[in-house]
Amino acid sequence: MTGTAWKLGNNVATDEILPFQYMVLTDPAELGKHVLENVRPGFAQQLKPSDVIIAGDNMGYGSSREHAPLALKGAGVGAVIAKSFARIFYRNCINLGIPVIVCPQAADECAEGDVICVDIENGVIEDETTQKRYSFEPFPEFIQKYISKGGLIELLNEQRRKAL
Repeated sequence: MTGTAWKLGNNVATDEILPFQYMVLTDPAELGKHVLENVRPGFAQQLKPSDVIIAGDNMGYGSSREHAPLALKGAGVGAVIAKSFARIFYRNCINLGIPVIVCPQAADECAEGDVICVDIENGVIEDETTQKRYSFEPFPEFIQKYISKGGLIELLNEQRRKAL
């Protein structure tokens, strides 16, 4: 996947990703319209499908609700690269089919506006703007399936349909 990089800092809370007043919504597209709106007004309207969020340490700390990663999915975010992730946020993203990649060097060196290409299968990030390449530990095959199918629920639904 290839997209434009959007740079965030350290300690981005789930309540910053999606402000609490939108927790009553359930439609991913509606949630996506409000991504980071209190931190970066107009952000969701600037995102394009497959754009990449790059953050520092402790990305996604706070609430364990899936609303924040669901909003990222609804906004079309292709991947999130960070130095580290809050554990529950990380797993919620994986379950929703959002690649969350731990790569401190890429998080430090990639700049906002750079064109980023992420090869999930091979564990490679390429900053096409600077021509730098970064490696990360590829996901196990079962997680790659979650990502390729759009999330765990979509994968299970597909398997259920095939079994019927």
